[in-house]
Amino acid sequence: MAETRYAQVARDLAEGIGNGRFPVGSVLPKELELCEQYGASRHTVRAAIRELQDLGLVSRKKKAGTRVEAASPSRGYHQSLASVEDLVQFGIEHTRVVQEIKDIVADKALARDLGCAAGSKWLRISSLRMSASSGSTPIGWTDVYVDPAYAELRDIVRDHPHALISDLIEQRYGRRIAEIRQDVQAVQLNPASAKALGENSGAAALRILRRYLDQAGDTVEISVTVHPADRFTFSMRLRRDRSR
Repeated sequence: MAETRYAQVARDLAEGIGNGRFPVGSVLPKELELCEQYGASRHTVRAAIRELQDLGLVSRKKKAGTRVEAASPSRGYHQSLASVEDLVQFGIEHTRVVQEIKDIVADKALARDLGCAAGSKWLRISSLRMSASSGSTPIGWTDVYVDPAYAELRDIVRDHPHALISDLIEQRYGRRIAEIRQDVQAVQLNPASAKALGENSGAAALRILRRYLDQAGDTVEISVTVHPADRFTFSMRLRRDRSR
């Protein structure tokens, strides 16, 4: 999958900010100027500027334009109480131990699970998840589905076992994750996953499907993780809205 047009524009502008072409305190060219410069639509330019805002590089004010606020991106996600990071705790450390990396074609059953078209091609990265507190017992099995064009991930994911695959995609291909949607379901372990996890077939488990979306709402990655019931806790905190 090629880098999206808005991501190309955002990357070029970010590079210009980083190398001083657009110094901190200066104002970026107006939208119409950027449209002409990049041969892009206004929608594309606006999406690129939103990306720069999310990175903490620029701010926008009506009639004042787009002002450069920082020469380098701020670290981490801009989180809300509904983010995955707020809802799920994996423990202090967790490591990816790759078991298989394979090109696959989604059959009807997998397509239904992933919400994609039957016959879609994916690069599947299958791993055991290990944590420092669990010793040699895996806390879960994860299948990550990405575009087959990301072939370089075959080596990269093995060399960076602690990094999120979504982070590796951001760093290598420039597709920044803007949103993560998550579905949680109680399931029973099938024979294959039970064997890999050292559990009995049919044992209770928690299945978490996460869909990683970019700024345009396009799917960058889908992950499906299965945790045996006694090895994972899903936590959520709800607060009353005191403004009402």
